[in-house]
Amino acid sequence: MLNLVHLKVLAAVARHGSVTEAAKELHYSQPSVSHHLSRLEEATGAKLVQKVGRGIRLTPEGTLLATRAAEIIGRVDAAAGELAAQVGLRAGRVRLAANASVLATIVPVATAALVDAHPGLTVNVIDRHPVEALQMLRNGEIDVALVPRHAHAPLEDDGVRTVHVADDTVHLVSLRADDSVANHRHSAWIGGCQYCQGELVAICGVAGFAPRIESVCDDMVVVQALVAAGVGVTTLPGLSLRAHRLPGIHTTEIPEFARRIYAVTYGEPPDPPATTALIDAVRAAA
Repeated sequence: MLNLVHLKVLAAVARHGSVTEAAKELHYSQPSVSHHLSRLEEATGAKLVQKVGRGIRLTPEGTLLATRAAEIIGRVDAAAGELAAQVGLRAGRVRLAANASVLATIVPVATAALVDAHPGLTVNVIDRHPVEALQMLRNGEIDVALVPRHAHAPLEDDGVRTVHVADDTVHLVSLRADDSVANHRHSAWIGGCQYCQGELVAICGVAGFAPRIESVCDDMVVVQALVAAGVGVTTLPGLSLRAHRLPGIHTTEIPEFARRIYAVTYGEPPDPPATTALIDAVRAAA
């Protein structure tokens, strides 16, 4: 079965005669464009592009399909525009995924404001880790992913479009007041998901050592309880501490490792009105 995204990629390649230029237009990476072309060839059973020197050109079959693809995309875009103008924000649904710290702080304020301004909208909220949320976005299961990223680890360029919505601090969580990461060279550490552990390793690396991670947990409530029990020390984002703060623990901000939080969408702009309104509400809430 033909896929509309694959057809958009083929039409863009036909317009530009270049994978690189098509990727720029679509805000995709070059490997992503090549992947979509390969999938389209598998779906049609036809050779659509061929290499010529360092570039590519369409085969006769590719030219035929690209012409029809442009017509199809034009009609779909026209229909979407007419429907958006007709419906506006009076009805519809927008789907958002984010991790627990963002869901517990920014999202409730944003969704309440959005529904209050547009009572006909339905907002679906899903708790997911950033990697899972981005995959859901690419699969078309959600419309917006709210993804925190370490300042030293920007979002990968894989066809996603990002809007910076907030900054978040990162804190050492321990039993000592006015503590520092360097004081815990020999301490046991509590790690989180694979991405969070990468961030923890980077933080300790700046302090000149590799952390000894003896416990692993993603739940900000459980992690703080483990610290309070003396099981180990850890790092948590400021939003996690805003959502839940256990008495008896101490936190010390690590300013050079602030996070940025992005609202991420996927596909060709512009976003639907409900998606844009949700992102605006998130920015205002943050």
